[in-house]
Amino acid sequence: MAQEENIIEMLHITKEFPGIVANDDITLQLRRGEIHALLGENGAGKSTLMSVLFGLYQPERGVIKKNGEEVRIADPNDATALGIGMVHQHFKLIEVFTVLDNIILGAETTRLGFLSKKEARKKVEALSERYGLKVDLDARVEDITVGMQQRVEILKMLYRDNEILIFDEPTAVLTPQEIDELMATMKEFAKEGKSILFISHKLNEIMAVADRVTVLRKGKCVGTVNTKDTDKQALSNMMVGRPVRLEVDKAPAKPGEVVLEVEHFTVPAKGQHKRDAVHDVSFQVRAGEIVCIAGIDGNGQTELIHGLTGLDRATGTIRLQGQDLSHASIRGRGQGMSHIPEDRHKHGLVLDFTLERNLVLQRFREPRFQKAGFIDQKAVRAYAEKLIEQFDVRSGQGPVTIARSMSGGNQQKAIIARELDRDKPLVVAVQPTRGLDVGAIEYIHGQLVRQRDQGKAILLVSLELDEVMSLSDRILVMYEGEIVGELDPKATTVQELGLYMAGAKRADGRKEVEGA
Repeated sequence: MAQEENIIEMLHITKEFPGIVANDDITLQLRRGEIHALLGENGAGKSTLMSVLFGLYQPERGVIKKNGEEVRIADPNDATALGIGMVHQHFKLIEVFTVLDNIILGAETTRLGFLSKKEARKKVEALSERYGLKVDLDARVEDITVGMQQRVEILKMLYRDNEILIFDEPTAVLTPQEIDELMATMKEFAKEGKSILFISHKLNEIMAVADRVTVLRKGKCVGTVNTKDTDKQALSNMMVGRPVRLEVDKAPAKPGEVVLEVEHFTVPAKGQHKRDAVHDVSFQVRAGEIVCIAGIDGNGQTELIHGLTGLDRATGTIRLQGQDLSHASIRGRGQGMSHIPEDRHKHGLVLDFTLERNLVLQRFREPRFQKAGFIDQKAVRAYAEKLIEQFDVRSGQGPVTIARSMSGGNQQKAIIARELDRDKPLVVAVQPTRGLDVGAIEYIHGQLVRQRDQGKAILLVSLELDEVMSLSDRILVMYEGEIVGELDPKATTVQELGLYMAGAKRADGRKEVEGA
């Protein structure tokens, strides 16, 4: 009976890359109608294992069985034919195509050799209605939010009638509300008999939706447990191999001089929107404190940071340590601030450069990295090795690894290593722990607190409510481009914070009226 209830078996899978065994003799069994979580640190081999199942990689050893029969999955078309679908961590969508075109691409309905979009539209609309995955089918992908893009990826799987659904870090780019919706959708799929493999390192989510968890560590399988028989602390110990502190350990802040002063700051909206993306915002950040900008994604946080760092045009005043930077260039502003950007691929890394080159992107002009007018390769290598060691950045070939080939979490660690080591008076950290495992989050939180205690001013932007509450000394809530409240994390609750974030409450006492 046990044999029959496994819809997928991956037996003794080994996958190697230059310098690293990503999957080392891993066995994973997925039962019909279950949500099975795959948990592990950044670079533990989770995405690689799922890419083997989806046909993106071929394993060196091991077999895959579906319903007890051995199958060969040479490419994603074979996977689709077997009913296997995958939502990737970094979405595989064509930005200039519409939502509908992306969903049907590669599985088009044709009639007499011509594309028949009418039938495809009907099917997508029915799926969208049935699972509550509302999307604008005629919008271009480049114009919709990341949460919407994920819905498009899910509809892509459903359109192909897949029965085995792989979600690779599906909540890394979602707001708390979108995460709740996704969890409900996943449970609905399982109820209907679909089988789900759910890659995550967010312990709350795994405990909330998964039936079983398989834990990977450094490419090996540590074990599989039922979620009802375990807890978050036990799972984090399995995952990291040591006890992990799940709360941030920090002394009370001792704010000093004002480092960043922002006055009447406005960032115009892009496109056809009449409302400013950021409207008349003023705030300060002092040395020795962590000020967090909280809010539901899309309320102006991204534009505020782009305006501050010079990536977007803005009006108003920015002073850094008393110096007016309102009209300074991006490089001019970068002399006084470190910036951990929201989008690690677009603004954080040059993906086809080596890791060592990425680590000196803003510093190669410094005398220490120069030799007779040329970059001193030896100095760059030594510096990169120091940061890789210090921040535990894992990669197959060390400093010469191409950044694109690293796991998302290790790409993030590389950016954080580079920015914190620059030793600037202001650290702007946007979603610094997005896509990181508990061990890495514990380390990054510790680093940010250490920077604060050394007298740095930290401006943090986070969508993770736990992180907002535990890491910040002051919380500024943004709603529709304005700061609607300033809260003390020690004197507020997640519920009250949620009311400000949803626009139901404001510091000036005004209640937002629906449709006003």
